[in-house]
Amino acid sequence: MKHVLLSGTALVACALAATPAMAQEAADGADAQVDPNVIIVTATRRAEDVQDIPIAVTAVSGAALDRQGVVDVTNITQVSPSFSTSNAQTASGSVVLRIRGIGTTSNNIGFESAVGIFVDGAYQSRPGVALSEFVDVERVEVLRGPQGTLFGRNTSAGALNITNVRPDLSEFGGFANATYGNRDLLSVQGAVNVPVVQDTVAVRLTGAYRERDGYVSILNAAGNQVGESNGVDQYLVRGQIGWETDSGISGRIIGDYSESKAPFGAALEVLQSPIEGAGLFGAVGLGARGGMAAPNVATSPFDNVNAQRAVDDRIATANFEPITNSEQWGITGELEIPLGAAADLIYIGSYREFDAFEAYDSDFSGIDVFDVTANNTSIETMTHELRLQGDAWGGRLSWLIGGYYSTEDISQSVSFALGQDYGELIGALFAGATGGASLFPPPAGLGLGANPLSTLTGGVDPAGTTNTNLYSQDSKSWSVFTHNTLDITDSLALTIGLRYSDESKDGAFAQGNNSNQICPAVLGSIGAGNVPGAFIPTVFGTGCFAFTAPADLPAAAVFPLPRTFNSTFDDSELIYTGKLSYSFIDPVNVYASFTHGYKSGGFNLDSTAAAGGADPRFASEEVDAYEIGMKGRFFNGDVTLNIAAFHQEFTNFQVLEFTGAQFQTFNVPKAKTTGVEVESVVRPTDSLTLNAALTVMNARYPSDCAGTLTANNVTNLCGNSLTNAPDIVGIVGATYERDLGTNLDWFIGGQVRMESDRRTSTQAFDPADPAARILVPFDVQDSNVKINMRAGIGSQDDRWTIEGFVNNLTNEITRAVTFNTVLRSGSRSAFIQEPRSYGVTVRTKF
Repeated sequence: MKHVLLSGTALVACALAATPAMAQEAADGADAQVDPNVIIVTATRRAEDVQDIPIAVTAVSGAALDRQGVVDVTNITQVSPSFSTSNAQTASGSVVLRIRGIGTTSNNIGFESAVGIFVDGAYQSRPGVALSEFVDVERVEVLRGPQGTLFGRNTSAGALNITNVRPDLSEFGGFANATYGNRDLLSVQGAVNVPVVQDTVAVRLTGAYRERDGYVSILNAAGNQVGESNGVDQYLVRGQIGWETDSGISGRIIGDYSESKAPFGAALEVLQSPIEGAGLFGAVGLGARGGMAAPNVATSPFDNVNAQRAVDDRIATANFEPITNSEQWGITGELEIPLGAAADLIYIGSYREFDAFEAYDSDFSGIDVFDVTANNTSIETMTHELRLQGDAWGGRLSWLIGGYYSTEDISQSVSFALGQDYGELIGALFAGATGGASLFPPPAGLGLGANPLSTLTGGVDPAGTTNTNLYSQDSKSWSVFTHNTLDITDSLALTIGLRYSDESKDGAFAQGNNSNQICPAVLGSIGAGNVPGAFIPTVFGTGCFAFTAPADLPAAAVFPLPRTFNSTFDDSELIYTGKLSYSFIDPVNVYASFTHGYKSGGFNLDSTAAAGGADPRFASEEVDAYEIGMKGRFFNGDVTLNIAAFHQEFTNFQVLEFTGAQFQTFNVPKAKTTGVEVESVVRPTDSLTLNAALTVMNARYPSDCAGTLTANNVTNLCGNSLTNAPDIVGIVGATYERDLGTNLDWFIGGQVRMESDRRTSTQAFDPADPAARILVPFDVQDSNVKINMRAGIGSQDDRWTIEGFVNNLTNEITRAVTFNTVLRSGSRSAFIQEPRSYGVTVRTKF
């Protein structure tokens, strides 16, 4: 058997492609290849050697994904240093994918990802939709930089092209894998391929189940465990029918269904609120710590030791275990019709429904303050793509023209509730706002008591307030495109690609059942002059809390209260690319390219989007990307070296920022990323493979990023790096394998991933004093090193294999996202990344 444990480029033979004819072409090429290092990819919508195409692309085979423990989209960071992911409160709605430091930081379903995801040629409209299990995967391609002329939508940063193993029309076969590991990991995967009509029709059935305990413990205010978070409990089934007729017409139909229901999204407090340190929670009857149970937490922005201890403890505080349930199903159809010897007509269409329910304690404390009692999200997506492609002029011109159409319907219903302790929490915050003075006697002689909102409104208690916000967005997208490569000489080739894209969206916000009585009462008290001017912002902001405030009150003409909206968004853009490539000696190619990319704007699906008369829409994001590169094979293919240098300039960069009380959406006029990527594989002997990949970049908001804008949320970002965009990421890996007797072999491999410091929140400076440019506490995640190892023994014909693995050997606990804890003045919390995991896998093939 051939074991591959590769990092960086993960250069392995990948034979199957995106359409039946491409698959056959790739397979034929693989049969003829003497060099096993050749990788066939479909990044250009054709089956081509990855070394011959003028695109920076990392190709990873299914075997390499298995060997690296890559179980879903979020783990691809283990094999590509230019790719990174983060996740926050919701499993389905807050996944952020980044390539070259560029991603769309969002907890808002109205945002589209800067990294497009395509599974078997079909676009997946949100990263959360593509979180299902990687099983029976042929290949994953990470295309770096905007790819809009060939891939339908939302590729301003790059694209993931995921190709599953297609039905084999000739041979019966399959596989089964079983894994057991720490935290009671149980994973079972399998597939069976059955030719129904030999060489004409086959079916392939694939399934996977994975369950694992969470790595975050959840305690209530008394310190008792009430649950866990960040575990796994999911399954996937996928069925395919593939065919090919005597006339060459071929295709397949793919149907899949998956469910996931593991609790997700608990946050760990890393910085204590000054309110707690001053004893003000105890003064209003909420206990000394105001409901927090985690033993270790930093008490100042300089207390790095206890901040890391809080992360290492993996203890969160909440009233209840979060509830996460999602399910989805989809159908993808693919048809290829040969039109003579020099052209093919290709159609790929898909329909998908995704539904998720989530509920969680949104104040991240053990006291009863603020809960999301129900978050129901539904996404329906339909896509159609038709391509006509072929060769002309004796094969010197490869041409492609096509059209694309898609619809997406999003509906979301989010229900909120203020708990029994909300009024007293506000009392503690009020006391903190007066310099930490005790409420007894009350500050400023107001006689506020422990529940000031109730006092100011003549006895109205905010406890029990409920509200349901309803959001919807219906989108239509169509485009026409062409992508052509002309061999000017035997060595020089020119590629020109164009896509005209038209986007239209209808977005709306309405309210369902709103029981809020405290907000109208607070507004009445302010209007009656019962609240001193200095207290009005605090009284209004807490009494009319953005997530629960009634919409369309008459006071919305004066105060920034929620306003319903029903509006339209329309935009169009010409996307284009030009590439010039030159082949020196056969194994060395160089290229230079320019691409103008685009990502559609849309609606801020948040209750405050239209507050104060604001436009709920945000603008489309555009990018101009420059790249030069070299791809080469040396020493008879034993050394592969790829280098790319890039510079990308973004305009109207889309940002969503959480302030601790609400989400704000805005466009930053300028953002840039510049860097160099190096990927290499060296095989000094038949038994030893060495791999290395390095990305050095500067993804940043330039010092003049705000342009003519003066808003603090924009100007505070200027001069800072982008979120979760380390300057340096390196991956080094090695695999050694040897025969053991006549029918056995064994292998051992390892990988080290290193990254430099990175910012983990959208905010860079304290918004309370923008001029001081004070860094937000615990924003920066320190540089870290993570080590993965795997070893195994099995039969040389791959009939059986036993493997042991450990990921994150040294148990480095790192933060993915850091944020201002909800309604806990001065407190900071974080969502962390996975700790050490280990286990044993048994594989069999038949």
